[in-house]
Amino acid sequence: MLDVLFRPKSVAVIGASTKELSIGNRIVKNLIDFGFKGSIYPISLKSDEILGVKAYKSILEVPGDIDVVHMVIPSKFVPQAIDDCGDKGVKFVILNGGGFAEVGPEGAAIEEDCLVRAKAHGIRILGPNCQGIINTDPDVRAYCNFTFTKPDPGSISIVALSGGVAETIHQAFSEMGIGTRMYASNGNACDITIPEILNYYGDDEGTRVILLYVEGLRDPEAFLKAASEVAAKKPILAMKAGRTEEGAKAAASHTGGLAKVDLATDLIFEKTGILSFTDEAELCHAAVAFSSQPIPKGNRVGMITNTGGPAVIATDVFVNAGMEIPPLSKKAEAILQEKLFPEASVGNPIDVLATAGAEQFRTAIDVIMDEDQLDSVYINFVTPFFVDAESIAREIVEVNQESKKPIICNLMTDKRQWKGTVDILKEGGVPYYSFPSTAAKVLTALTKYHEIRTREIGEARRFEDVDRENVAAILQKAKGAGREWLSATEVYQILGAYGIPTADWQVTTNSEEAVKAAAEIDFPVVVKVDADTIVHKSDVGGVVVDLWDNDAVRSTVEEMEERLNTKDLRFLIQKYLPGGKEIIIGAKAEEGLGHLVMFGIGGIYVEIMKDVIFKLTPVTTVEAHEMISSLQAAPLLRGIRGGKGVNQERIVEIIQRVSQLVSDCPTIQELDLNPIIAYEDQVLVVDARIFIANSH
Repeated sequence: MLDVLFRPKSVAVIGASTKELSIGNRIVKNLIDFGFKGSIYPISLKSDEILGVKAYKSILEVPGDIDVVHMVIPSKFVPQAIDDCGDKGVKFVILNGGGFAEVGPEGAAIEEDCLVRAKAHGIRILGPNCQGIINTDPDVRAYCNFTFTKPDPGSISIVALSGGVAETIHQAFSEMGIGTRMYASNGNACDITIPEILNYYGDDEGTRVILLYVEGLRDPEAFLKAASEVAAKKPILAMKAGRTEEGAKAAASHTGGLAKVDLATDLIFEKTGILSFTDEAELCHAAVAFSSQPIPKGNRVGMITNTGGPAVIATDVFVNAGMEIPPLSKKAEAILQEKLFPEASVGNPIDVLATAGAEQFRTAIDVIMDEDQLDSVYINFVTPFFVDAESIAREIVEVNQESKKPIICNLMTDKRQWKGTVDILKEGGVPYYSFPSTAAKVLTALTKYHEIRTREIGEARRFEDVDRENVAAILQKAKGAGREWLSATEVYQILGAYGIPTADWQVTTNSEEAVKAAAEIDFPVVVKVDADTIVHKSDVGGVVVDLWDNDAVRSTVEEMEERLNTKDLRFLIQKYLPGGKEIIIGAKAEEGLGHLVMFGIGGIYVEIMKDVIFKLTPVTTVEAHEMISSLQAAPLLRGIRGGKGVNQERIVEIIQRVSQLVSDCPTIQELDLNPIIAYEDQVLVVDARIFIANSH
């Protein structure tokens, strides 16, 4: 329970200082200036008083109980200070200083020592190397932090791994005149985690929307659980950095190579219903609307404008985002024609004209509110000198306070000259933005959140016709032999055990066996080299297709034997399948989360085209269908210009069988089924690779 941390009744600062430009001074000053409702206890060996507050030489000398202690002292002295806090009965310690795990092994050892001692005393640690927390609740006013932004009370709570980013976001809200609720930056996070803070915010009645910034997830399983529970209660808007960094190690498969760094975090956001952003300004702008507006029930926008150009810009944003701007009903048009100026446009958008006053704006807003086929209101509002802009703003606020549908306003004005108008919208809880595209993106974010939260992803299908024991035996045998790559025989046996359809195949060791196998499979056939030392067969000329007779098979195998000259050389003889569409299905293990499953356009150009989609296991039927429909090349699979489409239901089944296979067999690290040849009536795997966990 983090209540004592965020709602302390007393705070001590070990390392408090009279030096103005020091953290030990700033924290005490912040607590005083912010109006902290509890007791403040500076701890200093050198001073009897800090900023007019009595100081103590030791935490043990403080006469009252202490809930939270800041430590602003060199890291080497922190372990003993934690013991002192334990003796004092302190509940939480905020380690603001550095010199811990972030600096190397020596600092990591100190950090671990601190954690061990804290646990022995029942103390929780925020940090180290962190800013701290802020709570604007008028009954608390806790500024346990050394930053400088003094927020007004609000309903947006922030949690961020990076203090610099957290403060950037906090400062943005301050510049917009938007209050916040709680703030936490936990630095190295050796003890108190982001999932714990999310849970606390989720239970806090004063928090309406949560902003999250991460650079990766230390415990993705815990985060997945916490985020799922909290996102069901209130919106979580998240941003993750590090999206363009190259992988730390070379991937073993196409699937591994195509999975961008920390893709799993994005998929967790998707799976848990978190709304993800890639731009911090858009994140902040959206949060303002989420803190005051109801969530729309659909993607249909009613637009009102008193100037043309900005409405065109907003329309482009809406259309590109898949939003709809449907026509108004005949009843609505009749009302508008009667009450607006004759020159006004009574379509959607409704152009009330620059001369429109409060009465005209109110008529247009009321019409949209009464239209069942419209889910939200977008207003372009310029403030010409010849109308009473304040009265227009008051009408917008009056409707907004009914909270029937979200209202987003593009306010185009000189905010210094029209301060009264601005203040009316702000105090009335109407989100307003200077640019039409910004306002349109905010409304799009609200709508996207509705889609995320109402989306039914269904259940993952479980197949009972699988032979899990046989696969486990194959994998165990390979691990026992110290191998990471499975042979073709092992791979195709595993696929068969999980009902994943393949082209007819046999593995042979010489040309005579190959000829016999080809005859049994029936021509035409493909010959593929199979050896532990050869991973990419095409790169070494190890694949020859469309062979129609015994002589062609014999000569191909003999040429490969001579040219490749590799021990344990084997040959996969497989039925040649011309035509069809080449697709890929793959999987990659993700620590703490199971596997990523990939679907996309396959073949030799898969890493050039990169038209692939990932989902987390277990993949549901709905998600599998989404993987197909989300591809840029989805129309090719459906069939265009008279061409036949592929059997999508069969693809969906194979995706789910692969999902079950890797879930049942976590030893599998990476899996590629590429290409899979998809036809109108059947879908067959023609090449496959499986990479397992290193046994060493």
